[in-house]
Amino acid sequence: MLNKNFCHSEPEGQRISIGLMSFIPSPLWGGLGRGIIALIAIILFSQVQAHAETINYSIRQMGFDGEATLTLVGPKDYKDHKTILIIFKAHGQNFSDEEDIYVDPTTYKPLYVERNYSLSVFGHGKTLEEYTPSKGEIVITKTEDAHTTTQTIHKDGAVDNIYGFIYRYRKEGSFKIGDVLDMTLPTKDLKIKLVKQMPLKINGKTYDSYYMESQPTRYKIWFDASENKWPLRITGTIGFINSVMTMTGYDLSTCPVPTGNEQMMAEEKK
Repeated sequence: MLNKNFCHSEPEGQRISIGLMSFIPSPLWGGLGRGIIALIAIILFSQVQAHAETINYSIRQMGFDGEATLTLVGPKDYKDHKTILIIFKAHGQNFSDEEDIYVDPTTYKPLYVERNYSLSVFGHGKTLEEYTPSKGEIVITKTEDAHTTTQTIHKDGAVDNIYGFIYRYRKEGSFKIGDVLDMTLPTKDLKIKLVKQMPLKINGKTYDSYYMESQPTRYKIWFDASENKWPLRITGTIGFINSVMTMTGYDLSTCPVPTGNEQMMAEEKK
């Protein structure tokens, strides 16, 4: 069963309704008045939902199980850019990974990606990826312990990030069988096709889903076929290694979600 939780003790729409009632004369609190209140609350609540959306996942990497979250935080100013912030977090017995992904608000293409990781195979460290489509450059700065290296990848035009791609398709995609889209990655260009509509069983519950896969094979994505279009399952290269992510829950938060860097700064002040 999917969870929809809020930061406040009652749903935001309910709080808006209660607040509106204080402005409406008591004789109108009956059927018509309540209908008007509910309609206004729905309109206002649609704006509230612009706040952080978190999807919870189980994740399997290198034969080990863990948990992951994918959060659409929303608008965020970063390095003098207007961006949309997406946060990916994963942790398990032998790995932890966090990515703060700053994407263009219109195209959902990445502008900056900050990553902190600890993997049994690759060690631990952090990276900063800076995307400059106008120059055809991606600059990757990697720090492990006290050692820092910089790599520049030359790539014409904007490139995709798997999570930015997912959110863009949820927002703008037609979800028509046979859709073929370009997915341009820093080192490889893919085509990704919406292959079919199919049932997908997760934890004993069957969902109606849209199934997409890339060519060459790198990613497979199952989207919920309801109006929510949740990414129910994602398989492919997540970070450095192949992973399988399966949705376990969903949270809509009206509270600001700090980035990984903001959380570390707050902990240092304690």
